Amino acid sequence: MSHDDRDEPYDPYSTLGGTRQTRTRLPEAPGDTHGDRRRPARSSRGLVTVVGVVVLLIAAIAFANQGGDDTSDDDGAKTPTASGTAPTGVRPVDGKNNGIPSGFAQNEQGAQSAAANFAVALGSDGMFNPVRRRAIVDAIADDGAREKLQSGFDADYSAALLAQIGLTGDGVAPAGSTFVSRTVPAGTKVQNFSGGAAAVDVWCFGMFGLAGEKSIKPVTSNWFTMSVTLRWNGSDWRVTETAQKAGPTPISGDSPVSPSDEIAGAVEQFGGFTYAR
Repeated sequence: MSHDDRDEPYDPYSTLGGTRQTRTRLPEAPGDTHGDRRRPARSSRGLVTVVGVVVLLIAAIAFANQGGDDTSDDDGAKTPTASGTAPTGVRPVDGKNNGIPSGFAQNEQGAQSAAANFAVALGSDGMFNPVRRRAIVDAIADDGAREKLQSGFDADYSAALLAQIGLTGDGVAPAGSTFVSRTVPAGTKVQNFSGGAAAVDVWCFGMFGLAGEKSIKPVTSNWFTMSVTLRWNGSDWRVTETAQKAGPTPISGDSPVSPSDEIAGAVEQFGGFTYAR
């Protein structure tokens, strides 16, 4: 939230309570000679006034609560009113292809959403298993680039690399350990866009390593930017090329490092997200 969005939310309960009043009659002075000491007559005007005020308060509360977000239109789209760092835009896609979101819009926002979700898939532990890796690439690759991407990733995730990490040839962690590879997008930036092609940079936070008492590759965190080149295939965005570079990396905070069993439990208990700008 920006510094300009500090208006306190309307609280209907702030108008309730404290409405009961006690009327006290003062004793008549013994020496009062002014007037005829008549008891004040009750008037219906006070009651009518109170009822009118209550009705107005109820109407105000109902009007305030029924408004909602005036920036939404009938199809669920919202006109961005917050800063560029806040999530904005149309409703996320509903479709999935092999567990990966699909059906993005043919515009810059859709290209950013596609790139962010593809970065999550390409940075997941599934890429270390040959079968799952092939399924991921099949789901996101453009037809003309699929074979090149498959062979490139197969070379990257070689048996030698898996052994160096401590995984089996199928990307399985040794007994008593949990393999962690998770990518979390922090933001996206469009480098180039035309109706049928887009180049999007995805700034990411990643976790990688083996969580376990005997692990020689403890889970570490890092920041990197994944560049994703996309092509519109007539119904959705598909990947034609990817690249990666380190950073931008913020200064590490002073949070204490968690033990390996806590990291393993968090990875197993906290599921990942799909992303849409």
